[in-house]
Amino acid sequence: MGRKIGITLFSILAVVVALALVAVGFVTWTVQRSFPQLSGEVKTSGLDAEVTVQRDALGIPTITADSSHDLFFAQGYVHAQDRFWEMDFRRHVTSGRLSELFGESQLGTDQFLRTLGWHDIAQQEVDTLDETERAYYDAYADGVNAYLADHQGADASFEYAVLGLQNADYEIEPWTPADSVAWLKAMAWDLRSNIESETERAVIAPEFTEAQIDQLYPGYPYDRNPVIVPKISAVPAVGTAPDLPAEEAAAGDGSAEGDGGDAAGAPASGGEAAGGTADAATAAIEWSEVSSVIEAVGELVGDAGEGIGSNSWVLSGSVTDTGMPLLANDPHLGASLPSVWHQIQLKCSTVSEECPFDVAGFSFSGLPGVIIGHNARVAWGFTNLTTDVTDLYLEKIDGDSYWYDGALVPLETRTETFKVAGGDDVTIDVHTTANGPIVSGLTEDFTAIAEAPYTGTDGTVTAPPADAPQGEYAVSLRWTALQPGTTASAIFALNTAKDFDDFRGAAALFDVPAQNLIYADVDGNIGYQTPGKLPIRGAGDGSMPQPGWDSTYGWQGYIPFEELPVSYNPTEGYIVTANNAIVGQDYANFLTSDWDYGWRAARIDELIQRAIAKGPVTADDLNAILADDYSFVGMRLTAAYAEITTGDDETDAALALLQEWDAQNEADSAAAAYANVLWDTLAENVFVDGRENPAPLSGQGRLFLVLDALLDDETSTWWTNDELGVSGMTDMLKRSAIDAYERVVDEQGDNPSRWNWGSLHALPLVNDTFGTSGIKPIEWLFNRGPFPVGGGSSVVNATGWDLGSSFSTVTVPSMRMIIDLSDFDASRWNQLTGQSGHAFHTNYIDQVESWQKVELTPWAFTPDAVDAATTDTLVLMP
Repeated sequence: MGRKIGITLFSILAVVVALALVAVGFVTWTVQRSFPQLSGEVKTSGLDAEVTVQRDALGIPTITADSSHDLFFAQGYVHAQDRFWEMDFRRHVTSGRLSELFGESQLGTDQFLRTLGWHDIAQQEVDTLDETERAYYDAYADGVNAYLADHQGADASFEYAVLGLQNADYEIEPWTPADSVAWLKAMAWDLRSNIESETERAVIAPEFTEAQIDQLYPGYPYDRNPVIVPKISAVPAVGTAPDLPAEEAAAGDGSAEGDGGDAAGAPASGGEAAGGTADAATAAIEWSEVSSVIEAVGELVGDAGEGIGSNSWVLSGSVTDTGMPLLANDPHLGASLPSVWHQIQLKCSTVSEECPFDVAGFSFSGLPGVIIGHNARVAWGFTNLTTDVTDLYLEKIDGDSYWYDGALVPLETRTETFKVAGGDDVTIDVHTTANGPIVSGLTEDFTAIAEAPYTGTDGTVTAPPADAPQGEYAVSLRWTALQPGTTASAIFALNTAKDFDDFRGAAALFDVPAQNLIYADVDGNIGYQTPGKLPIRGAGDGSMPQPGWDSTYGWQGYIPFEELPVSYNPTEGYIVTANNAIVGQDYANFLTSDWDYGWRAARIDELIQRAIAKGPVTADDLNAILADDYSFVGMRLTAAYAEITTGDDETDAALALLQEWDAQNEADSAAAAYANVLWDTLAENVFVDGRENPAPLSGQGRLFLVLDALLDDETSTWWTNDELGVSGMTDMLKRSAIDAYERVVDEQGDNPSRWNWGSLHALPLVNDTFGTSGIKPIEWLFNRGPFPVGGGSSVVNATGWDLGSSFSTVTVPSMRMIIDLSDFDASRWNQLTGQSGHAFHTNYIDQVESWQKVELTPWAFTPDAVDAATTDTLVLMP
C-alpha cells in the first residue's frame, strides 16, 4: 500500500511538474514574442529609403537616415519596438481614458485629467505647428503605426496578454501626433512647482496663525545658499516669448477666456457611477485606488512631491583639464519601471537644411526628437525652474453662472463621456471660469478649500473674504499648461541649435514645463537661460488662493523673454542650478515664494570650488559630485546632539555613531541609518505626533530650514508637546533619540554593526501598471528590487523619501550624464532602469547596478565610436 501511495503521489507530482513546465514555457513564449527584432532587415511601408538602426549592448539605438521624414519614422518604429505598452498607457493617462483599460477604479483619476483637458490642448498645439514641424510628428506617428501594423496584442507587448484577463475586447488604436504632444502636459504636471505648498497653506490656514504659517514656510535663505544667476548677462535680443492671446489681452487681466478654452473643465455634476458586473477574470485584478486624485495622478505621471527637482552644472574650459567645457545633469523624478527616459541618437546621413539632425541624448518614448543631450556643436541640460506657474482661485458660483467683476457670467460648460471597461459609460458636466477649470469636488484638498475658504490678500488672511459675492464657493485652477504653447516646436530648435543665440531662440519657445536651461558649445562658451511662460500677477502673489471674482487678482500677462535671467560666460567659470532661487531679491519680477531651499546647490557649489582650487577639474570630479551623499540635516543633528546624553546606554551608543560620522548618507553606513531615522522621528515629534493641529511634513528641504532655526531658539513652543510629555528643546531631543533607536531596532535589530542606510532606504522598482495589480504572481512578473541605495532628500545624490511615511526611495536621479565638449565620445551617461519596457528582456533593468553605484557608461557619438560599440544592426527598408 505504501508503495502504491508513493507511486500515486509521484505520478501526481509528475503531472503537476509537467503542467508547470508547460505553463512556464507558455509564459516564456508569450513574454518573448514581443521582444524587438534587432538584426537583419524589415520591410515596412512608409519609408522613402533604407534606414540603419545600430544598437549597443545596452540596447541604445543610433538611427541613421537620409531624410528627416525617415529619421523620425524610424524613431517612432524603434520607440514602439521598445516601449509601446508604456506609450499606449501614457496616452490613456493624458487623455483621461484609463477606465477604458482598467475599469471603474480609475474613473476618479480620469475625471480629474479630462477636466484639465491635456489631450485637447495638445491637439490645439499640433494644429498650430508649422509645416516642417508637423511633418516630423506625422512621420513619427507613421513609424509607430507601421510597427503596429505587424504587432498587435501580445505581439506588441506582454502586458496586452495580461490585460486580456480583465479586458479581452481592448484593441490598440493608431498613434497620433496629439498623443505625442500630450506627454509634455504630463511632464509639466510632474514639474508644476508650488501647487502643493499653496494648497497646504490654504488647508491649514483655519488652524494656524499667519506667523506660524510663515515660520513653517520660510523664505529662501539668500544669506547662506546661492542663486543661479548672481548677475544677469547682457546678450543680444533673440525675440520675445509668446504673449497672451489677443482676446485675453483685451480683457485687461489676461484671463477672460480661461487658460484652456473648452479644453478645461470641472467636477462631475450628477454623473452616474460606472455600472456593469465584471466577469471572474476582471474581478481577479483589483487595481489599487488611492484616497487622493492628486496622489493617483502622481503615481501615473510622476509625483511632484519629495525629491522632485534636479541638478545641473557646467564648467568653462578655463577650469577643466581639457581646456573645454564639461556639463553635468541628473533630473530627479519619480522612480518608475521602465525609466521615463529612452536613450537614442538621431543622425542624418548627410546633415543638410532638409535633414539637419545629428543629435544624441535622452528621449521620451512617444515623442520625436531628443529632450536632453547634445548635437555636434552644443550641449544642454535641464532642471526644474520651480517658478510659480499655477494659482488657485476662489470662485463664487450662482447656478450656471459665476461672479466676475461685479457681474454674473455664464459658466463655460461641456460634457465628457467616459467608457468604462466592464461597466456602463459615465457622463459628467465640466465647468470653466475666466480663471480656469473648477477643480473642487474632484480632490479632497481642493474641496476642503472651497468648504472653508481662506485667502491671502496683501499679507493678511481672512475667512471668508469680506468682499465675496453671494453664491457657493468653488476652487478653480490657473496653470500655464492649460493653454496651447510652443514646447512641441522647441524640441527641434534645441536639437539643431548651433550657438548660444540659437539656444536662446529655442528657450524662448520652451514655455511649459518651465526649466532651467544650461549650455555649452565646442567653441568653449557656457551659458544659462531662464525660459518658460512665467505669469505677471496682479494683486496677489499666488502663495494662497485668491478671489476669482476680482480681475485685479488675475494674471496680467507674462514676463517678456528678454527680461528673463540669462548668464553667458560668467567670470566665476561655472554655473550651478539645483532648483534654488534663480536671482537675488532685487530682481524686478516676482517668480515664486516657494523655491527649493538650496541645500543641493550650496553643496555642489562648494564641491566645484574645491575641485577648481585643486584643479584642473576632470570628468571624474563631476562624477564624484553626482555621487555625493552629504546630508546637511545629518551634520546639523550631529552638532545638536554633541553634548546630549539620554541616560539610556543603547541610545547613547547610537548617538556616539554620529560623532564619528562624516554626514555622508552612504548605503553601508550605520550612522546614516540612525541619523535619518532620528531626523524623521524628531520631525514627527515636533510637528505631528500628539498635536491637535499637525503641520505638513512635505518638503524636507523646507523643514531643514525650519528645524535649523528652531535649534537656535530653545524657547520655541514647538519644543513642547504635552501629549508626548515633552517640555523644552533638550527634552524633545532626548525623547526623539530614544524613539529613533527603538525604531531602528525594530527595522534592523539591536546590533549597530548590522545597521545600514541602504537597505532601510531601498528602492523598489514598481511597474507603473501591472506592478500594482493586486495579484502577487502578476506583480512578480513586472516588478524588480528592492535595491539598496545611498543618498537622501536634499542631498546631491537625490534619492528622495517621504518624511513620516517610509524610508523607501520614491524619487531618484532618473538619469545622469556628463558631456565632454572636447571629445563627445569621452562623455558618459546612465539611466535608472534600461532601454526596454519588456519584462525579462536583457535591457529591462541592466543599467540599475551601474545607477546604484553612480558609475556612468561610455557614450559613443562619432561614427567610428558607434560602429565599435554596435552589437546589432537592423535595416528598415521601404
